[in-house]
Amino acid sequence: MQYRRLGQTDLQISAVGLGGWALGGGTDWGPCEEQSARETVAAALDAGITLIDTAPIYGQSEVFIGRALQGRRQQAVLAGKCGLVKNGSWTDHDLRPQTIIRQLEESLTRLRTDYLDLYQIHYPDPNIPLEVALETLARLQKQGKIRYIGVCNVGEKELRQAAAVCQIASVQNEFSLLHPQKGLSVLPACRELGIGFMGYGTLCGGILSGKYRKEPNLRRADARNYFYKCYRGEAFLRANQTAARVKTLAERKHTCASAVAGAWALSQAGVTGVLTGARTPEQVRQNAQAAQATLDAAEIHFVENEK
Repeated sequence: MQYRRLGQTDLQISAVGLGGWALGGGTDWGPCEEQSARETVAAALDAGITLIDTAPIYGQSEVFIGRALQGRRQQAVLAGKCGLVKNGSWTDHDLRPQTIIRQLEESLTRLRTDYLDLYQIHYPDPNIPLEVALETLARLQKQGKIRYIGVCNVGEKELRQAAAVCQIASVQNEFSLLHPQKGLSVLPACRELGIGFMGYGTLCGGILSGKYRKEPNLRRADARNYFYKCYRGEAFLRANQTAARVKTLAERKHTCASAVAGAWALSQAGVTGVLTGARTPEQVRQNAQAAQATLDAAEIHFVENEK
C-alpha cells in the first residue's frame, strides 16, 4: 500500500480507501450481513487500507464499521459526512447548524468513537449558505470532535468559496474512467490551494471490474440504477467497451481490472486517493492492488480511448 499526505494536514491516508456505502445494505445495494461487513473492514485494514469513508445516509454502514473497528480504531483514518437526511422515500439536503451537530453526535455514537479524522459536507445545500455550514464545522473542530474539514461534490467556484472560510483538507468528488469530469474540473484548484483530492465511484458500482457481461436487471431503487447512470442502453454499451479495455490491460499486466481502474485515477496529477466500494474481503483485496499497479502514458491512452 502507498500512503499520501492529505492536503496540508498531518493525515497520511492510504492511496486506496474503503467506501462504506455498499456495506450499509438497504434498498441502495441490497442486504449486507454484518459479519460480511466486519470481515470486509478487517480485510481492508489487513491490506494496509487506512482510509474508511462512511455517512449516516448509508444505511447500517456506520454501525457495522463502528463495531468492526473495535480494538483497531487507531489504524483507521475515519471519514464521515453530514448534510443529507432521509425524508420518507426521499433524500433531502439539510446543512442547518442543528442538523450538522445532531448528525455528528449520532455518527460518533454509531461509530463508537469520540472524534472523526475528517468530517465532510456531503453535498452543498441550496437553502443554506456554504459559509454557515463551514462555520459550524469549524466550531466542532475547535471542540475536538473532528480533526479536519472536507467538502464533497463541489465545483471549483464552491471549493474556492469554502477555502476562503476555513482550512479545507480535501475534496471528494466522483472520479472514474467513465465519469472523469467531476474530478478534473477541480483538480487544478486543489493543486493550487494545497487541498487533497479523493475520488469516489472509481469502479462505477462495479462495472469497471468487468463483472457485467450483459445489462443487469436492477431494481429501480438500486444505486447502480439511479446514481451511476451507466447501466442502461447506450450508456451501458459504452461503459462495457471501456471495461473491456480495462480488463485487457489487466490481463497484460497480470493483475485485476479493479486495480487498473484504480491505478488510472491515482495516476492523475493532484489525486491523493481513491475510494472503492467492497462487500467481501476478496473484493477489498483486489481493490487494494491499485496502489501497486502503475500505468505508463501508452497504457493510460489505451484505457481512455476507443480503438
